[in-house]
Amino acid sequence: NSRGVSSLLKDSIPLTDFSASGLFEGHDLLRRGFTSVKNELLPSHPLELSEKNYQLNQDKTNFDTLRNIQGLHAPLKLQMEFRAVKQVQRLPFLHSSNMAMDTLRGND
Repeated sequence: NSRGVSSLLKDSIPLTDFSASGLFEGHDLLRRGFTSVKNELLPSHPLELSEKNYQLNQDKTNFDTLRNIQGLHAPLKLQMEFRAVKQVQRLPFLHSSNMAMDTLRGND
């Protein structure tokens, strides 16, 4: 081999890549679900990304409108209430309708 030892070390994988969550970790079905190639692909249509982020864009527009009408305190208070409602959850095996979040967003 004419490349020498230094080139072999340069081409090797760094030791940080051998951690438990790194290169050799198996896929955890219980935590991450089934893998799908479709989920890893880029959006096929320009509006698909916009539709996936619809609720986030809607909330941002509502916060901007609320800030312009009522001032800075109103969107901050509403965001604080959103965070409080998101922290309240049921046990994983129970269905949660998250009625409080629907009420805050006006979807009730």
